[in-house]
Amino acid sequence: MNVREAGVEVAGRLAAAGHLALFAGGCVRDRLLGREPDDYDIATSATPAEVTGFFPRANLVGAHFGVVIVKHGGHQVEVATFRTDGCYRDARRPDRVEFSTPEEDAKRRDFTINGLFEDPIEGRVIDHVGGLADLRARRLRAIGRPEARFHEDALRLMRAVRFATRLGFEIEPETRAALASCADLLARISVERVRDEFTRILTGPDRRRGVELLVDTGLMRHIIPEIHDLIGCGQPPEYHPEGDVYTHTMIMLELLDPDAPPDLCLATLLHDIAKPATRTVDVETGRIRFNGHDKLGAEMTTAILRRLRYPNEVIDRASFMVARHMQFMHVRDMRVAKVRRFMGAPTFAGEMELHRVDCASSNGFTDNYDFLREKEREFASEPVLPPPLVTGRDLIDRGLEPGPRFREILDQIQTEQLEGRIAGRQAALDMLDGIIRSTGA
Repeated sequence: MNVREAGVEVAGRLAAAGHLALFAGGCVRDRLLGREPDDYDIATSATPAEVTGFFPRANLVGAHFGVVIVKHGGHQVEVATFRTDGCYRDARRPDRVEFSTPEEDAKRRDFTINGLFEDPIEGRVIDHVGGLADLRARRLRAIGRPEARFHEDALRLMRAVRFATRLGFEIEPETRAALASCADLLARISVERVRDEFTRILTGPDRRRGVELLVDTGLMRHIIPEIHDLIGCGQPPEYHPEGDVYTHTMIMLELLDPDAPPDLCLATLLHDIAKPATRTVDVETGRIRFNGHDKLGAEMTTAILRRLRYPNEVIDRASFMVARHMQFMHVRDMRVAKVRRFMGAPTFAGEMELHRVDCASSNGFTDNYDFLREKEREFASEPVLPPPLVTGRDLIDRGLEPGPRFREILDQIQTEQLEGRIAGRQAALDMLDGIIRSTGA
């Protein structure tokens, strides 16, 4: 049984008992757009108590709001009673709800394309809010007064950008104007909820447009206000003919692989975040420099992502990529061991993508990228960083105390291994004994 069949059966059981039961919201929208819905939600005239009477194993996860989760056919189907909402004092949830009619239920929803119903049996679409016309026009429009919808739940500001970019829709002018006039409401939403919507936008199919919408409407000032400093931050035209740092960053986001993970998307967005703070201009030559922007950028990235409460793993990976993004210009001058260590980082695949779009969005220089791709082919028959031939246990067995010299000896032996000058554990142990004899370590 697939998820739609499960939804049809749940709706059918409610209908057989005399209740109206309709598919609602995103599943109707997606089906009309030719997309396979991930789940099916049902809106019904049955009360939560009546729903649980038909489905005793259902969970009353949102009974106060008339929401019940029904488990059926290996799927979870959300069943909600038709309702109207009271005041939204916290810009998130209504203080109270009243059970109502399909027409009133549709009018309380956020956007017209999410206010459609479908008869599960007949497949007939029921439209009380003009959602069909907006779907055909590929237009995102708030239901009723946009300001009222955003004051009810300020997260709808972020959802508007997400829907517009994921569906490829234009935001209707009045709704777009309300995004800007209501942007300050976003400060009333928890950081975690804003972060989650921002991540969906940044990893979506039109991430550049999503970020530009957030900036243009003022929403970005409540997410990463530092992005605004990139606008108008000029760069050396001989290296960046595309324009300022903001334009450069937006082009990079557009060039990223569509399936780029969150840490890479964040690293791309923030890789030059410290350029405004480090920008200097030589008074004699007019040359523009951004000395140390990679190091400061990594620190800023860590601070920004902690502020947004991203998981530590995401923060560490994104910050590490920002810290190393300027090292690519030196890879052809590195010794083999250093190149292999560079390529052995867990984030290397993401760093390569970051470097690719960094060059493609500016000077088009690919020599360093091509060099590392050739090294990947060269090292393909073995791990880039093979297991070390000597470990700390070997040093301890020879009476050495852990400390700075400990790490230096291990690195020295590993360098010889990576350079291909020693092969096999016995040769490495012989080298270790020679170091101890010659240095008294």
